[in-house]
Amino acid sequence: MATNGRRGRVLLLAVAASLISLVGCGREKKKEAEKPAQSIDALRQQLEKILQDTHMPGLSVAIVHRDGPEWMAGLGKADVATGRAATADTLFRIGSVSKAFVSLSILKLADQGKLSLHDPVRKLAPEVWFENRWEATDPIRVVHLLEHTTGWDDMHLAEYAKDAAGMSLRDGLDYYHHSRISRWRPGTRMSYCNSGPAVAAYIVEKITGQRFEDYVQQNLFQPIGMKMATYFRPPPESTTVLYHDDGKTPYLYWNILLRPAGSINASARDMAAYAQFYLNRGVVNGVPVVPSADIDRMEIPASSWAAREGMKTGYGLSNYWTVQDGFVYHGHNGGVNGGITVLAYMADLDAAYFFSTNSANIDALRRIDKAVRGYVTRQLQKPAVPAPAPVPANAEEYAGWYEPDSPRNEMTHFLERVAGITLIRFRDGKLLANSVETWNDAYVPVAGAQFRHIPKDSKDAPSPVPTLILLAPNAEGTFYEAYTSTMKRIPAWLAIAEILLVALFLLSIVSIVLYAPFWMLGGLSKKRRRPAERAMRIWPLVAVLSLLAAVALLNFSGDALADFGNLTVWSVGFCAATVVFALASLASAIALWRAPSEGVRRVVRWYSTIVTAALLVATAYLAYWGVIGFRSWA
Repeated sequence: MATNGRRGRVLLLAVAASLISLVGCGREKKKEAEKPAQSIDALRQQLEKILQDTHMPGLSVAIVHRDGPEWMAGLGKADVATGRAATADTLFRIGSVSKAFVSLSILKLADQGKLSLHDPVRKLAPEVWFENRWEATDPIRVVHLLEHTTGWDDMHLAEYAKDAAGMSLRDGLDYYHHSRISRWRPGTRMSYCNSGPAVAAYIVEKITGQRFEDYVQQNLFQPIGMKMATYFRPPPESTTVLYHDDGKTPYLYWNILLRPAGSINASARDMAAYAQFYLNRGVVNGVPVVPSADIDRMEIPASSWAAREGMKTGYGLSNYWTVQDGFVYHGHNGGVNGGITVLAYMADLDAAYFFSTNSANIDALRRIDKAVRGYVTRQLQKPAVPAPAPVPANAEEYAGWYEPDSPRNEMTHFLERVAGITLIRFRDGKLLANSVETWNDAYVPVAGAQFRHIPKDSKDAPSPVPTLILLAPNAEGTFYEAYTSTMKRIPAWLAIAEILLVALFLLSIVSIVLYAPFWMLGGLSKKRRRPAERAMRIWPLVAVLSLLAAVALLNFSGDALADFGNLTVWSVGFCAATVVFALASLASAIALWRAPSEGVRRVVRWYSTIVTAALLVATAYLAYWGVIGFRSWA
């Protein structure tokens, strides 16, 4: 339930958002930066203006230090229909920020000697289904569940769409287990997966004999001071309603199938106490809730290739690093239908903040985050930036083409591998990365094979910590990791071929759409009618229109989880549109093959040959990745 970026529609059905991502690469002009607020009153005014400008109904916010909260508030409306105002005690859904309570629970049990982070999951919970073909040599361990290094798909849409009111955690895990299949050796790559923490929570239930939510309430919520926090649906008068982007249309309450992954409702007052808990390294009112070593362990990843080669930045135990404006934060974010949450803290600088929205408006999210961060860091000194180190002696061995090798969901792999192709070069003591999204993105060496990012704009602060590492070559190939994304080197010919084929496909789509009005209008005149060319023109157009229909179904869905995670007009329509695309592409090839030698102009035959080839290649590619006839509800 996290919102680690958003390419198209929310969540995993990026099957058709592929085309949107590939063609929507325009750059936004930089807006003049608003000066950071210098007081809480000024910050409140900034946030209230953002709510008004973006039609965001309400907001929960807290700014915290070791000795207590500086500010806790609710702004705007918790319920638009009744006009009920949001307050510091209004419960908002915090999404994947919930995951840290699974890691804290596991660490508490490990401290008591009841388990180890390195215990195989099969040993602790053999009744939980998963598939790992490397289990004999590389078993899935508890740490992999929490650091997202199992290699599993993220939850599938059928899991997301299930309304699981009253369902037990075990029943939730049994409901749909097909996503829990390791795609690579566990403990190598990090790939975000909501079901991993849920399996770890079930292990907590087995060991303690308590329902997981009760264990957290007794051992974490109460000692930390989170008096109102709950995994279950609160009374309507105490919680906010969550809204679509228009700020008016409400979502139904989402009874999440795997509650430990993202179901908590909490207030600004609750989250202020929780943030203070991190700043004080697990101590609340002088009493340790967990040892400070547990907080340290949460913040440092250990199980991936990169972590084992010394990379400290990344995703730890439900806690990850982010670099913003030259400051380094720990924490987590979260997203549910109609809500986004950010929890970030810097223990060394005694600063933390939290906010949660009741509408998933991305523009509002960015502006709120920037305004709050600006206030929190207004008087803080940025961490020192280390001087560049020499480029590793073997750096040139890593020069070449790479593609993403750790997709969050296998159904998006077909998109990520072509949209994420990156060329790595070394020049003037820097690593330069070029891709569709970035050009000459620069990194400088820090130590060994680790590199830190250098922004293109000299006014932007450079990263004080490394975020990219060249991984030691192994039997699987040559890799580097950047921001937890694992990239695998591929032959130059393959990368160039993929780029050219994608370009050909996109140009074919555009040309087919642009050409259609001319031959349709020409057909109104008897002199310009060419029956022999008709099928060669119609079938490519049908293929393109069906593909655009599939994209439109995703783009205009009001609730992607419900619409595509269940058997609906939307999901069936998408499935049918992809099948029609494939059939029309084949029909185009047949029409070209059967076209008579007389009555077909040479230029039309050549054009039809090119676009038909492009459509057939796309059909084969999409069929290989399971997109054609994709039943998102199954």
